[in-house]
Formats: sequence, C-alpha cells, structure tokens
Amino acid sequence: MAVATVLSGADPVSDRTAPDRTGPDHAHWLRAARETADDLATDAVTREQAGKTPFDEVSRLREAGLLTLLVPADAGGGGADWTTAYAVVREISAADGAIGQLLGCHYFLSWSALTFADSARAIEAVQRSTKKPHLWGGGFARQEPSLRLARKGGGFVLDGRQSYATGVLVADRLAVRGERTDTGEPFAVVVDPAHPGVRIEGDSDAFGQRLAAGGSVDFHAVPVAAANVLGSLSADEDVLSPSTAFTSPVGHLLSVQLLLGIAEGVLTEVREYSRAGHRLRHPAWPAGSAPDPRTLTLHGELTVLTRSAAALAEQAVQAVAVGLARGEDLNYDEYAEISVLVAMAEAAASRAAQESTTRALDVIGARSASTRLGFDRFWRNARTHTLYEPVGHRLRDVGDYFLNGAHPPFVLPV
Repeated sequence: MAVATVLSGADPVSDRTAPDRTGPDHAHWLRAARETADDLATDAVTREQAGKTPFDEVSRLREAGLLTLLVPADAGGGGADWTTAYAVVREISAADGAIGQLLGCHYFLSWSALTFADSARAIEAVQRSTKKPHLWGGGFARQEPSLRLARKGGGFVLDGRQSYATGVLVADRLAVRGERTDTGEPFAVVVDPAHPGVRIEGDSDAFGQRLAAGGSVDFHAVPVAAANVLGSLSADEDVLSPSTAFTSPVGHLLSVQLLLGIAEGVLTEVREYSRAGHRLRHPAWPAGSAPDPRTLTLHGELTVLTRSAAALAEQAVQAVAVGLARGEDLNYDEYAEISVLVAMAEAAASRAAQESTTRALDVIGARSASTRLGFDRFWRNARTHTLYEPVGHRLRDVGDYFLNGAHPPFVLPV
C-alpha cells in the first residue's frame, strides 16, 4: 500500500475532542464485550423471536460502558480507538447480530457527527451528547426523496421522511442527512427525537435484524439550531476533504465486523450443538471420534471461508488505523486505496456470512429447522443486512479501481 505502515494513536476526532484518549486497554474492552455477548447469548433465541424494542439490550450495553467506548477518557468515556470498537462490534454480533448492528451504528454516528462538525459551536453541541451515555440512531446515507432543510430565522427547519434508519426506536439522538432547499447541498443534522415534530414508526415486519430498533422517521417542521447543522455531506472532491471522506470506509468496516461476527457465531453454535448431539447419540465412542466425512468437509470449507475473510478484514482494520492516524494529511489516493481494501473485505465477509449461515445448517440436518434452536436467526440477520448493504456495489468499486484507477465514490453506510 502507498500509505504509511507505522500506526499512531492519533486520529482526526481525537484532535477535535481532547488531547488525551487514554483509558482502559484493548484487552479490558474485549473482556467487557465478551461478558456482554455471553449475557446476550443466554436468551438470544427468545429475545429475537419476541422481537420487542431492545430497551433492555441497550441497558446491558450501557452498563458495560460500551456506549461511550470511543469518547476520550478525560471527557468521561472509554478512551478506546477504532481498532477496539471494531473488535467489540464483532464480538457482540457473534451473539446477536441485530444488537451488533445497533452498537456499530451508534459508534459510527456519534463519531462521524464530530468529524462532520465544521465549527466550534457545532463541535461543542455534539460533545455535550457524546460525553453522556446517549445512544445514537439514524443514518447519513443518501435517499430519495431527501429530507428538506430550510433556513428559518437564525436556524433551520427539517421536514420529510427517513424511510429506514437503525436504532431510531431507542435513540437519545438522531443524526440524519438533510438537503438545503436553497442550495441543494446535503448536510449532517442532529435532532432530538423527543421533539413533538418527530414521529417514529417501527419496522415491525422485517424478517431479520428485528432487534436493531430500525424504523422510519417523519419530521414535521422540526426546528434545528444552526450549531446542529454540522457540515457538508457533498461528494464533490472540491468540497469534501479526504479526511472527512474517510468516514465512508470507517463506516463500511463496521459492516465487515458485523458480518464476520454473524458467520463466526453460527459456526460456533452449530459446532457446539453437533458435538453435544454426537456424544448423546454415541456415548460409548471416545470424544473426537470422526462423524460423517461430508460433515467434516463442510466444517472445513466454511472455516476456511470465514477465516480468509477475517484475515482480509484484519488488513483493512490496520489500513483504516493508518488512514485515521494520517488525519488532515491524508490525500485522495490514500483514501481510495484504503476504501478499496475495505470494499474487498466487505465483499468477502458478505460471502462468508451468507454461505456459513445457510450451509452450516446442513451439519445438523432437519433438526436445525426447529424454531426452538433458533439457528435460522443467523441467516435472516445476515441476509437482511446484505439487502441494505448489497455487495455488488463494493465489487463494482473494486473493479473500477483496479481497471481504471477510479476513486471509490463517497458513499456512507445505511
């Protein structure tokens, strides 16, 4: 790669929030994530089938300190970096893909709101929210028709409908994309969901990711202070700096961790169920005695597929860390190279998740159709996510880059 290979602990947001992000180390947060994941796993099937709004699950994340993981330590947060945040999302996703998506969306929106903030007043407005254990929901992805942001007095008014957004049913803050009615330029906007002009409807008929608290939001003449209109989301390279555009690969790498977590989660559960069932059916056989060779081959294929995707994801995590460390010195060629690597990782993780969640059930056979076991939730969660984040777009970007040297477009995750 053309970018520097020596990582530093700085990133663009740390410079804007506080000079010291030092807090508990990576191992601490991974332990906290594993403990929370183990807790979520105990009733994952029951919760997923009930499909209730995940207030309790958010409380578990909050109690573990995971909501403020990326907030600098001297601002009351966890002081962790993105490498740690990615590992935490993957761990949670292995137990519950929907909650992994909810947490990843929160990390991306709360962090990128600071990245897009282009004035001291905007930064201060966002910092007041990130210092508290608020949960963020919404999304900056482009949609049609766009939300309308009209100037009124010294501020703005937001109108329109956000067709789908993660976390909105439980969010303390909404971060959305609004298009200026006078200029047509899109901006990142922060809104309080408690305002009477905000009406949220749950996505109750989804077959997967049912606990991601997704839904649609109607905005009716919602006042937005000037400080809460953070900055431009224009894809024009003359307007958007490479360091700000870098929010795109940062966000898409969360999708990679979510998909890998789901793939690893289903393989782990199927393996443990298979081992237990094998011993029950053949108690006189020694532990580890070989089952059907076809089962062994299938386990091998899916393990290779998932671990190959994980290795590519690790390269992407390291590259993103380099890009964040570059900060304002990042250029568009470096942004493009890292973005393509993330796109490759997302394509590989998507395939690993879809194949693992489908084919792993063949290891168990007809018994895996039991709703009591709940193995189907892994496939439904993976497939729902990949419908919102289609891998075809990532592959197209990779091909265009390697064939034509084209920079991947600035596209934010859903």
